[in-house]
Amino acid sequence: MLTVAALMTTSCELTEDNPAGGDANINLFNDWKGMQAYSYSTLNDELYTASDWLISSEGGTDLWQTSGNGDGYRSDINYENYAPNNNSTSKLWKQCYAMIANCNTVINTASQIEDPNGNEDAIKVLVAETKVLRAFYNFLLVSNFGPVTLNMESAAGLTNVVDLYPTRTSEKDFYDQIFKDLTEAEPDLGVEPFEGNRARVTKKTALGLLARAYAQRAGLTKYGDSNQYWGLAARTAENLITNAASYNAHLYTDIADMWADANNRTNREALFIAAGASADSEAWSKTTRRNKLFAYSCGGVFDDLFNQNPTKKGTHYFYGRINAQTFVPSKYLMYCFNPEWDRRWEYSFVYAYGDYSMVQCGWVKYSKGQKKLTADLCNKYGIDPSHAEEIIYPFADCDGIASTFGGNQYPAKIWPKGVTTGKKEDLLSVASSGDQVNDPTTCGSTKAYAVPYPVALDDNRFNTVFVHKPLSASEKAQCRYAVVVLEDLYGSNNITYGNVANGSAAANPPAVGNGLTRASACPSLSKFNWSYNGAFWGSEAQIKTGDMFIMRMAEVYLIAAEAEQMLGHGTVAAGYLNDLRKRAARPGVPESDWKLATATEDDIFDEYAREMCGEFNRWLLLKRHNAFERRLPIGNPRAAKSFKKYMYNRPVSSEFLQQILNADEYGDNGYGQTPTSGLEKFETAAK
Repeated sequence: MLTVAALMTTSCELTEDNPAGGDANINLFNDWKGMQAYSYSTLNDELYTASDWLISSEGGTDLWQTSGNGDGYRSDINYENYAPNNNSTSKLWKQCYAMIANCNTVINTASQIEDPNGNEDAIKVLVAETKVLRAFYNFLLVSNFGPVTLNMESAAGLTNVVDLYPTRTSEKDFYDQIFKDLTEAEPDLGVEPFEGNRARVTKKTALGLLARAYAQRAGLTKYGDSNQYWGLAARTAENLITNAASYNAHLYTDIADMWADANNRTNREALFIAAGASADSEAWSKTTRRNKLFAYSCGGVFDDLFNQNPTKKGTHYFYGRINAQTFVPSKYLMYCFNPEWDRRWEYSFVYAYGDYSMVQCGWVKYSKGQKKLTADLCNKYGIDPSHAEEIIYPFADCDGIASTFGGNQYPAKIWPKGVTTGKKEDLLSVASSGDQVNDPTTCGSTKAYAVPYPVALDDNRFNTVFVHKPLSASEKAQCRYAVVVLEDLYGSNNITYGNVANGSAAANPPAVGNGLTRASACPSLSKFNWSYNGAFWGSEAQIKTGDMFIMRMAEVYLIAAEAEQMLGHGTVAAGYLNDLRKRAARPGVPESDWKLATATEDDIFDEYAREMCGEFNRWLLLKRHNAFERRLPIGNPRAAKSFKKYMYNRPVSSEFLQQILNADEYGDNGYGQTPTSGLEKFETAAK
């Protein structure tokens, strides 16, 4: 696996949608260029479209718990039976090493190209790109697994050499190579992507990843040089912030622009993306790993309040498939948000659910999305009995657009509050920018799922609304929808309701007078859920495609704040956090409600949660702060019971250990499959 052949049998260019394979005849420029394009392939084909890396990178932290407190992904989310045969981390191991071997081949053979034909400048740029990708994959390895093997050799398909006696490399040497690759690559990269291809890395990508790597290296306190690397992280991040224009880097000044569906394919804040297949592209039909990530974090809904009965069918043309829930947000994460001032609440989570029609295309009549409340439903969900026989009307109306190569599109418009004619000319468009949200012809947000807070008490388009604090009796009596207080989703031990054997206070939340009847009911993470013309949907509405953000400029601000706070500069750190808070603040809210004077380490954790929840970075944040033991009890008490110190490094892949001939010496990072962990000499050397 360390030297897995990454030479492909067909040559393709890096398309506007997604990278593709190379060719074994790599002495020719076009074939070598095809192999270079393949170095991107795992980003969209595996890492940022399948559930494994999402669950590994966000699970096992203070932000998420297992759906229904069950046993799905229990090793990743709760550290139970966490072992070298863990599927998610084994895939990460295999995917990274495969791509590193491919990157090495591209870099090592660049000087051997026989037909440059004036492509010398292109070769220079593509080698620099490949160094950035190699650094990224090496970063994923060393930050997750610790001192494993730093491989600099070309793929075995070219060298015919397979190392069956691999040796480990110190984390220090690993990071030094990462820093070398990124600092060498940055001068040779353009400000604009090569050939105008948004999927390719640029100068800002290299600098953003360098800041991230410096911060992670700073967390290795055993070397005694943490402040040096916190300083490097701060200076690198601050350079990118101060000189953003010269790098074509950008932080949106309005959070509505960051998550606008209209900006998904052209997002100015993105530093590094996994590009999804574009509308009506043949790449859609050929893609094997289409994006299912939104489905794993969809909140459970109350079936009988929907006319479409989505959980039973698994299909909802507005929300998508909402019966594949894997994890739920922790109480800590939910109450990190103060929706009274912070618009990141509605731009991160669906907190108000409604049904849909498809009047635009004539597929589903407006009446089909209507739900008449009965006395029994009112009693079951704590809705005032005065609303019996009243109707809940559809919230969204989805168009139906067939694509050329398979997979339809269902972009939504929104029915206005109080307008129940069902005429498509009454529909409101989703705003394309933050400047348009106050336009009366738009729905008041730039994302169809972002319901402007707060939901009016008399709004008749929703069947369930989650709130942070209880409504008064008179307020609740006005609501035609079920009102669910977020706190009531968790027992007194802050564990979600569900499996009592796993620590839940009860199988289901209390069902009398508060609308709670399902342990899986919760707001849905909506960052990977798109509704625009160009976002394909697959069979059973469980697949969508769009651009995934591997890194964006907001993280650079967070790294700058984090590094300055760790260096003892709390006031400076607060300034960077305030930049993010300001753009998220509701118009008219006093500055005193959100502005920080100084920042503590807990403020850093909280701001990362608000800004970056679900974006593949929480596990590494807790690792570099050596914070699992103190943070897990706050948000994931079940995981806290099983976490052990050796789990700061992921288990070495059992498949790899079975293939090499020195597994006992190499070790499994302390998980008990081999006689030793393989880490002993590195810990001693560091001390």
